[in-house]
Amino acid sequence: MLFADRTDGGRRLAQRLAKYARRPNLIVLALPRGGVPVAFEVAQALAAPLDVFVVRKLGVPGHEELAMGAIASGGVRVINEDVVRALNVSQAVIDASAAREQHELERREAEYRGDRPALDVRGRTIILVDDGLATGATMRAAVGALRKQQPEHLVVGVPVGAADSCREIGQDVDEIVCVETPEPFYSVGAWYRNFSQTSDDEVRRLLNQAMNENARAGG
Repeated sequence: MLFADRTDGGRRLAQRLAKYARRPNLIVLALPRGGVPVAFEVAQALAAPLDVFVVRKLGVPGHEELAMGAIASGGVRVINEDVVRALNVSQAVIDASAAREQHELERREAEYRGDRPALDVRGRTIILVDDGLATGATMRAAVGALRKQQPEHLVVGVPVGAADSCREIGQDVDEIVCVETPEPFYSVGAWYRNFSQTSDDEVRRLLNQAMNENARAGG
């Protein structure tokens, strides 16, 4: 085990991102749900506002943990062509999965943010955080969607990731920080002692806490 839990992973990731602390144009974005406890620690350490960026994995029918792609806010869809070809997944199956996940994406945005508008990332430095990188499909969708919104500088940060995925994502962003890239990788959860599911309640609590503390600090 490399990390006790997501909080521990977030604190160690924050140490690697310390050069961004207190930058006036900095925003930390979390991929919910598991990325939120990690990103909360990063945002706290760097004195930055925190928000969510919702992305949904498109799982292979019958093998939902295997990503054949992902969708993100802004209508971005990323397909894992290797998986689709290997399993002969039809376009109709991909479209049906994307339609289902679009409903969940919209529900989560409303659930987590309520009436608050999303933070404006245009011209800002963005640190996009998750609890780990396996295939990287979800993160690629998030990066593609965020690029459309024209941030000035885009950083991806995770406590742990597959080395190949970290390298591939690193080609699409200005900087990537993967604290640990163990080999063989197995899975993200294999490197956390406690990898229990993050609840919607915890996501809301952490976002509200971050918002209140940022407001008190004059952010």
